[in-house]
Amino acid sequence: MRSREFELDFRDKATKSRTRGVVLLSLAAVLWVWSAVLLMTPYQADRKPDDAYPVDCESRLFTDRGTANEGGIHGTYCAQERDWPKVLAVLGMSVPLSVAGGTLFAIGTVTRRISSYGQAIRELDKLADRPKA
Repeated sequence: MRSREFELDFRDKATKSRTRGVVLLSLAAVLWVWSAVLLMTPYQADRKPDDAYPVDCESRLFTDRGTANEGGIHGTYCAQERDWPKVLAVLGMSVPLSVAGGTLFAIGTVTRRISSYGQAIRELDKLADRPKA
């Protein structure tokens, strides 16, 4: 393989790596948004299946009366509808995606920049080796 073809293939692989990193970081961002929605939005809890009048519950994060956080102690349905392990599981799934995505993005970006730097040095060497007029 000639050096130009090798260089283009090298840059193509770096771009693919960077794109995979962006996709993984985007998936992690979706999980972060989902966990924020679970924590910050009010919701309704059914007392029984197909309940016509569900109980209105405060958000898990911005609650004053404690219906969402201390409801399990008092027998309300709000605490059972959105429990903390579900939110933490969503956040936990985002950690490996964030790490892998950040790593792939950084590797792809650095590889492409090193390739561009090498090409610029070769071009400068060609200019320096040209006979002066």
